[in-house]
Amino acid sequence: MEEKWLVGVDLGGTTIKIAFISEHGDIVEKWEIPTDKSEKGKNITTDIARAIDMKLERLNVNKSKLAGIGMGAPGFIEMETGFIYQAVNIGWKDFPLKDRLEAETGLQVMVDNDANIAALGEMWKGAGDGAKDLLCVTLGTGVGGGIIANGEIIHGTNGMAGEIGHLTSEIEGGASCNCGKSGCLETIASATGITRLAEEGLASHPASLLQEINETKGVITSKDVFEAASKGDELSEEVIQTVCKHLGLAIGNLANALNPGKIVIGGGVSRAGDALLGPLKQYYEKVALPRVVEGSDFAIATLGNDAGVIGGAWLVKTKL
Repeated sequence: MEEKWLVGVDLGGTTIKIAFISEHGDIVEKWEIPTDKSEKGKNITTDIARAIDMKLERLNVNKSKLAGIGMGAPGFIEMETGFIYQAVNIGWKDFPLKDRLEAETGLQVMVDNDANIAALGEMWKGAGDGAKDLLCVTLGTGVGGGIIANGEIIHGTNGMAGEIGHLTSEIEGGASCNCGKSGCLETIASATGITRLAEEGLASHPASLLQEINETKGVITSKDVFEAASKGDELSEEVIQTVCKHLGLAIGNLANALNPGKIVIGGGVSRAGDALLGPLKQYYEKVALPRVVEGSDFAIATLGNDAGVIGGAWLVKTKL
């Protein structure tokens, strides 16, 4: 029997990543197309369908080779129907993603939250190393999360499980979050949160290396903070300690409830590597139970931008 290709699609605010992936999880072909957010994103499914058809034509491969599409999308999703209640960064509101994409491509489509998809990808072919109980935290512009128990993504009653970025870190006086709440973990541990903390700290640290960066570039990035900390910058070190304290508290409490074998940290901020993991583990171990710590292993995500498409392919694989 001829092996089928699995189609993974990862929808982002700037680009849509698409890949043909073998049943063993190897990428056969991958590419990107721009995300057309005009007219409230109504052209996106047509663009994906056209991109798949054009790639098949270029490869001289029949569409029957494709087993189906697994797609990760941002926003609030009804998992069973693939209906998007809202995806602010895309422009969708009450958008029937699964139905539209199936009509456009003629293929079976499975949809899940983009952070969940990344977690599945890391579980299957990345830092998760096949662990069936896994907690994945993505530190990017926001803070995303995916919780896998016994090899299955936890969705909850209406698909909201895994919203780690919206655990409350500061009950009173916290910064406003895009979700409408304040004091969320995302306002502290994301790349934008790190920038905010650094900029707010400049007034009390006039000699900080970040002062010159702010004056020269007009903005401080999370990368700037970690680089300055490596040079002994006091403000940068304080920011990293604050981030890791709140992140360690959140992950430690989650680990006490879930007892994961792997805790995978991904997203752009994770590129800091041991400069992030070192202090994070220290705070985590203060919160998590000793037996929980003993059973868990921290790892930096290894798949990078491929996590989403590989996780999408896993969704299709489970239905074969």
